Amino acid sequence: MSDDIEKTPQVATFGSANSPAPHHAGQAVGESATVPLTGRRLRAHSVQVDTLREAVAYLRRDSQICRSEGFAAQTRLQLEYGDVVVVATLQTVTGDWLELDEIGLSEAALLALDVAEGEWVRVRHMPPVESFRHVRGRMFGEAFTPAALDEVVADIAAGRYSPIQISAFLTTCTGNRLSDDEIISLTRAMVATGKTLRWQAECIVDKHSVGGLPGNRTTPIVVAIVTSQGLVMPKTSSRAITSPAGTADTMETMAPVDLGLEDMRRVVNAVGGCVVFGGAAGLSPADDTLIQVERPLDLDSEAQMMASILSKKLAAGSTHVLIDVPVGLTAKIRSRDASALFSKRLQTIGHALGLDISTYVCQGDQPVGRGIGPSLEARDVLSVLQNRSYAPADLLNKSVEIAGRLLEMGGKVPPGDGEACARAVVSNGLAWQQFQRICEAQGGMREPLAGRHSKPVTARHGGVVMAVDNRHLARVAKLAGAPAAARAGVVYEVSIGKPVVSGQPLFTIYAESQGELDYAYEYACRFPAIVAVGES
Repeated sequence: MSDDIEKTPQVATFGSANSPAPHHAGQAVGESATVPLTGRRLRAHSVQVDTLREAVAYLRRDSQICRSEGFAAQTRLQLEYGDVVVVATLQTVTGDWLELDEIGLSEAALLALDVAEGEWVRVRHMPPVESFRHVRGRMFGEAFTPAALDEVVADIAAGRYSPIQISAFLTTCTGNRLSDDEIISLTRAMVATGKTLRWQAECIVDKHSVGGLPGNRTTPIVVAIVTSQGLVMPKTSSRAITSPAGTADTMETMAPVDLGLEDMRRVVNAVGGCVVFGGAAGLSPADDTLIQVERPLDLDSEAQMMASILSKKLAAGSTHVLIDVPVGLTAKIRSRDASALFSKRLQTIGHALGLDISTYVCQGDQPVGRGIGPSLEARDVLSVLQNRSYAPADLLNKSVEIAGRLLEMGGKVPPGDGEACARAVVSNGLAWQQFQRICEAQGGMREPLAGRHSKPVTARHGGVVMAVDNRHLARVAKLAGAPAAARAGVVYEVSIGKPVVSGQPLFTIYAESQGELDYAYEYACRFPAIVAVGES
């Protein structure tokens, strides 16, 4: 940190008769002065509160700075320490656990400022966010221009938008409100906020799923297959938004995923591919901020989804991308007609951005694999790669189909030969060997474990499995603790069209605590049609 006044050990005036006023340039020590409204200095105090990625500050409600500058709960503050500027949301507190000349900082705020306990932080009102006028205009039907989206996304990435303002922006992107041109501009703006990777190979392959289908953890298997055959696949993945697990959450139970840009580059150069958390690499950071607000809103609009997917692929340096599009009544894409329109639009937008996009449209009526939740999905992945007899056949089949398509797109095999090649790579053990190399390069392989507490949800009568409600099943896994509790979730025990007998487990809930298990089980019992059993 630079040697500036933020580090000068002086005590600011906050209504205490015994507190000397802070010294300012051009003012003699002991001279009476009023601190201007351009900022006050307060001592940093860690309150050890996890607020996810949001920077939150805490001030005494009875402090002079709150009275003099009109600070109140939800005020947006600009915090400065040395050359670092962080925008934080204020919460006011009562009691004497926080001194009048202190500012409490959440873990995210403390980390962002990189400030030590007791150091002086300058505090001031955050200037108005001028770009928000574009969001208001879009609410009333005024289309986003490329320049407008550049401003909006840059401010979001810089932390200048409050969660409420981000929610308003996300709302303007829902319901097919954005045109193709707006999505293209949004994607480019999101890429511009972060770093971009470039690779020596001409063909860089990637895949992504639009989500909405529990389990479906094909990515680690696909990366192992295609990179074992010489393709380059730097896979950056997200954590869960509305699901019980994202690919990064699942991979993290087997190997570290929070790799920075240089470590990611090192891994890919060494073994040809990786499966890492995109947020740690600084690729499209605006997208990571948007995801944090999308998660509690349970919102994943088509326009934002497209921009999110494509911005991450562009930032990772991908050239050829396969998009997995599950279709089902309780998936994100509900019909074949909708999937055709989505695929066409995604390909049109991808082409405009310089990407070769192909889609893999598949049935999405029930989970793929058995596990739903980070560790439980990881166990499925390992069983497939290790050629275990109990490995889920649907996860194996889907993985080799996707990998086969990528091998064809990357020119490694002739059209039509990809699936057979991919299946052989799994059966002969080359994919498993490659996956171990990837894990070791990322920091070491570890074994995923299931939750300590479990309880089956059983069939109330015999018959045939008729349907599965993916959304409610995912909800059970989340209530059990997933994805925050990596070992929690659900194991899906049956499949549509198969007979069951009374008392047979339909799915088993796993949790890290008895309370979470009971909570999830009670919810599951209230919705017996999560797995619908009809008479045979």
